[in-house]
Amino acid sequence: MSPDSDHGTDHETGRPAARPAAAVAGAAGPAGAAGPVPGIPAQTGAAPGPRPGSVLGPGPGDLGDYSALGSWATVRLVAGRELGVRLRSRVFRITTAVLLVLLVGAAVVIDLVGDGESTKSVGVTAAESAIAAPLAAAARSMDVAITSREVPDEATGMREVADGDLDILVTAAPNGLRVAVKEDLSDALTGVMTVLARQQVLDNEISVLGGDPARVNAAVAATRVDFVELDPAPPHQGERLVLGIAAALLIYMGLMLYGPAVSQGVVEEKSSRVVELLLSTVRPWTLMAGKVLGIGLVALIQMIVLSGGGLVAALVTGALSLPSGEATGTVIWSVVWYVIGFFLYALPFAAVGAMVSRQEDVGGISSPIVLAIVVPWVLGISIVPGDPDNGLIAVLSLLPIFAPVLMPMRIALGVAPVWQLVLSVVLALALIGVLVRLTGRIYRNAVLRTGARVSFRDALREA
Repeated sequence: MSPDSDHGTDHETGRPAARPAAAVAGAAGPAGAAGPVPGIPAQTGAAPGPRPGSVLGPGPGDLGDYSALGSWATVRLVAGRELGVRLRSRVFRITTAVLLVLLVGAAVVIDLVGDGESTKSVGVTAAESAIAAPLAAAARSMDVAITSREVPDEATGMREVADGDLDILVTAAPNGLRVAVKEDLSDALTGVMTVLARQQVLDNEISVLGGDPARVNAAVAATRVDFVELDPAPPHQGERLVLGIAAALLIYMGLMLYGPAVSQGVVEEKSSRVVELLLSTVRPWTLMAGKVLGIGLVALIQMIVLSGGGLVAALVTGALSLPSGEATGTVIWSVVWYVIGFFLYALPFAAVGAMVSRQEDVGGISSPIVLAIVVPWVLGISIVPGDPDNGLIAVLSLLPIFAPVLMPMRIALGVAPVWQLVLSVVLALALIGVLVRLTGRIYRNAVLRTGARVSFRDALREA
């Protein structure tokens, strides 16, 4: 960057050149002198004391010297600003509310659909009330819930079926049964009626031969089949799978939403030259860490609201019959992995954001990071439902870049042993430690360089 003293332009970018910190901060002087920039503490010789309106917040002594606050205090101030701005965003509030309504609505719909398929009312005429008991026995044998009641005659029963007061009317026919429904009969109820019709024909044949149908039916009912399950599925496996997929989907959506938001925020500050003003008072790594932490807190708040609200709705409506302790444990682990995953991806997003000067360039340079989020989701949704114990998924779930999406699914299905949980968390935290140093160096070396994209080699080079 080569500032032009006559015109105040940058020869590389054609934009106005950044003024020195002293000029930006401004000192008391005549009208037309450079004044203080809102949100950036002025570096003057004024007496110590808090200055209102600072974006980063007041500090002891000279507000132009944030080193007096300490690095972590500065990180907290930057994070607090990011948190406040984004929580006040109308987009954040509307998005969170819509997603929460969708989750609660899904739980209610599942509960209503389940109730709608539960019990069917079956009518039998008074002249044929003897088939009520065999009908109930056939339904029980096929695990179909029905209630039967007597109607005076067939015409009355037909009218009640047409009006919706009865689901089914069963009457005798020369070669079995006649079943009347308003629209169509489900496969389960068709099976029940077929079993009943065959039972009626069999009873008639037994009576013709001089036997006792009741005794024969009792003997048949006493017959049993013993099953030996060599690898039984755990109880509530279907609900576990739904819970695991829902957790992984929320994590995937959160990473895809808030990860790029970090790089976009960095590029916005860089292209507007705000970062040059901020770095005149704070260290580069504290600015990057504060931004990542602030956006991460926003993402965490949304994740807790959505996962907590969805879990409560599912348990209250009965859409989820898992023990509440087990379901809550799965949700807590999902939140933990969301936090870990956010830092695993947000730090690289912040680094690549510092390497470009235009929003249009962010997509190309961050595509490998986006791909690293998409791949585990695609693998998980494709393999885990059919093969929860898949060896490839078990290995990949230990790797930090795959674990945030895959491990919550395995936890929900109960196929992740404790040692794998511990190992995956340790590996992920170790990688976060490496990324903090690596991305901090990239951010420091690249964030003040405008114009063409900074190469990784130059960004990693020691200053």
